[in-house]
Amino acid sequence: MNRRLFLFVQAFTLLAAAVPQSRSLAEVASIDIIDCHTHFFDPTRPEGVPWPGKGTSLYRTVLPKHLKALPQFRPVTGTVIVEASKWPEDNAWLLQLAKDDPFVVGIVGNLLPGDPAFADNARRFAKDPLFRGIRISEQTLASLLEKNTLDDLQLLAELDLSLDVNGGPDTPGLVAVLAVRCPHLRIVINHIGNVAVTAEPPPAKWRAGIAAAAAQPNVFCKISALVEGASRNGAKAPTEIAFYKPYIDVVWNAFGDDRVIFGSNWPASEKASDYATLQRIALEYAFDKGDVPARKFCALNAKRAYKWVDRPGRLSPSK
Repeated sequence: MNRRLFLFVQAFTLLAAAVPQSRSLAEVASIDIIDCHTHFFDPTRPEGVPWPGKGTSLYRTVLPKHLKALPQFRPVTGTVIVEASKWPEDNAWLLQLAKDDPFVVGIVGNLLPGDPAFADNARRFAKDPLFRGIRISEQTLASLLEKNTLDDLQLLAELDLSLDVNGGPDTPGLVAVLAVRCPHLRIVINHIGNVAVTAEPPPAKWRAGIAAAAAQPNVFCKISALVEGASRNGAKAPTEIAFYKPYIDVVWNAFGDDRVIFGSNWPASEKASDYATLQRIALEYAFDKGDVPARKFCALNAKRAYKWVDRPGRLSPSK
């Protein structure tokens, strides 16, 4: 080999080693990406909204078109909306909002188990194929478990609906208990349990809760709200994936490729990070796992958890 050829080969080898991520991203350029945790609301409605509160940066009209218009790391091809309002009829408002927009593949509503009207409302909304489940708080779940009043959650399973649970780092442990008692109910932990994401090793109690929840096959976990977890007490959320990796590792290693789900928590996330950055952090991690795990994380696992049906007219690169 002459010197010129040797130098060329050496330079090419160094270049290839320097850009493995670019090759990985190119390989998944056509991936279907469903953001499985967004919130939409319109304070200009005559009845207003119970959340977000007046005077906050979120107190404005936020609709799917605004999400579509955001600068994005990779194009989002659909969304699952999570209803934050406690008003039962706001579930109907979201269903109407999504009726003619195939970008919305499903809605996780907001109903309170134990309410006298719960069963009637759950059956009513379940008639709409876009209604895919409800979300409750950690506190509500703890109360239901303590009182052993799980009939309304069993009804969700009978209606083939899912349950999202949102709360603090104790949430995964509570979900593990519920999953044993309601083995036919599909359960989704929100925001990896809202653990504080720091430069310190992930806390042992949270890790144990994640492991216990992941041991139950009917539990999924959204890798979402990472930047919010890193911006507690006025801290600035880092933009490097390495900062978040120890926490994502705990979740992904416990749940495996088949039960982790991508979500953003937008627009609640915007105080901590712009959308493109938070998306990049989660997706780069998934892309490094390979094409098949990435596709599962970005859409296919959510489809199993929520059982949403693809809508005619949705622009999906996988078609």
